[in-house]
Amino acid sequence: MSKTIFNDQFEIMLSVSLDEADDFAYLQNAVAKKLRISAENLPLLRIKKKSIDARRDRVSMVYTLGLRDHARESRLSERLVREVQGPPVIIVGGGPAGLFAAYELARHGLSSIVCDRGKMVQERRKDLKGLNQHGIVDEDSNYCFGEGGAGTYSDGKLYTRSDKRGNVSEILEILVANGASPDILTDARPHIGSNKLPKVITNMRKNLENVGVQFQFGAQVVDIIVHAGRAQGVRLKNGQEIAGRAVILATGHGARDVYELLRRLGAKLEPKAFAMGVRVEHPQALINQIQYGRFYGHEKLPAAYYRLAFTPKDGRGAFSFCMCPGGWIVPASTKPLGLVVNGMSLSKRDSFFANSGLVVSVTPSDLLALGLSDVLSGITLQEKLEERAFQAGGGNLKAPAVRVSDFVKGRVSATLPKTSYIPGLSAADITDIFSVTGLPLAERIREAISYFDRLMHGYVTEEAILVGVESRTSSPVQVVRDDITLSSNIVGLYPCGEGAGYAGGIVSAAMDGIKVARKLVS
Repeated sequence: MSKTIFNDQFEIMLSVSLDEADDFAYLQNAVAKKLRISAENLPLLRIKKKSIDARRDRVSMVYTLGLRDHARESRLSERLVREVQGPPVIIVGGGPAGLFAAYELARHGLSSIVCDRGKMVQERRKDLKGLNQHGIVDEDSNYCFGEGGAGTYSDGKLYTRSDKRGNVSEILEILVANGASPDILTDARPHIGSNKLPKVITNMRKNLENVGVQFQFGAQVVDIIVHAGRAQGVRLKNGQEIAGRAVILATGHGARDVYELLRRLGAKLEPKAFAMGVRVEHPQALINQIQYGRFYGHEKLPAAYYRLAFTPKDGRGAFSFCMCPGGWIVPASTKPLGLVVNGMSLSKRDSFFANSGLVVSVTPSDLLALGLSDVLSGITLQEKLEERAFQAGGGNLKAPAVRVSDFVKGRVSATLPKTSYIPGLSAADITDIFSVTGLPLAERIREAISYFDRLMHGYVTEEAILVGVESRTSSPVQVVRDDITLSSNIVGLYPCGEGAGYAGGIVSAAMDGIKVARKLVS
């Protein structure tokens, strides 16, 4: 075979047994055999992607290999920042959208000031302890608010289906340049873990501070300063005003007060689809057995993952969301009298439990059918459900729960199994909790679970529980921006990330932050 096939576009896929996995010499020889050339004539390859193919009859490791990337080191150096100068861009929110926007601006030497209502990553730990162990909600420092945003302490999953929004590899390479494991560059489902991501976030912030980027924590923005129709700065809760040449709005969708602020300023808002439901938790060993079959227990197999969807004829789908193998369910509340749960896992994913969101789509037309025509009606519905869940749990962030086997039969559980959720569970009528929305969410979840059990036999079991509620999968509101300028109708105000309705996770939010920053650079 001609050597000309070995160019930058060369890729080859191999499926190997688990016993042969991670043996690079074997992979090189297997590629040579597949191409019908001698191993001596094969250039040095690299692993571009690694994934698991888990089927009923076999489990194998799938590799995508390409030529060794000699340009990667130079690309990583291009990801570095340099001294900044000039009038700053004010960035509201220190999550992935805001942090990567600041990073991109600093790559071009442009100044920015990042204002976040929460605390630095290390200081957040104390408040998370208060959440988990004492049911104390700090409204400005929790799983949603603080340095790095919601992803910092709720898993650090980096996979996305939003490749068209930007360069995923660019985000991963920046994270590696700031201390993340190089494994995320090749894993099909890259994941840093809640125990390691805080260090990476801290490194990014320190590198930015070293070149002149400013960060202010405990700095809640309560107003955007607008003169002659142009955003020119922000006002903080403590009264401080910060002037800038533009404002990037990179708040998460948990910052509900921001939408009220935008409406008061006359920014154009539109309702968008979102989803609500529960967290479903199984013993991880059970999910491993279902997914890996006779290969269950093999030393090279990680905690098993699943992704499921149920789409009935009427179109109101239910689907798994943010699945956390070997993880924990955590309280993601931002208000003392509202209960929200989320999932997370550490880098080793070695918890005894697996959990996933199990949610149902809610559309703007659903809200109109309920007589909810206000642009912020989706938020109102979320709040109503969260308050009802808090009441059903009995306070102190105890969560309402039911065994999956009981839920499909329409009954409340007499007892509940062990759980990863530290504040504790209360047996409750999940169907009754969801009735407050006026939508058939519980009924659709029940249908979906029965369908999922046909796909993954054993999914319905008394060992599994539903924990309520998972209500903040995405923003119910989009802050409208121009497709070309990326500005809102308030000139100089650039909405981006999850809170603005343009992303759905760490990577997509980071890509959107970079996208907006590049618009300011150009």
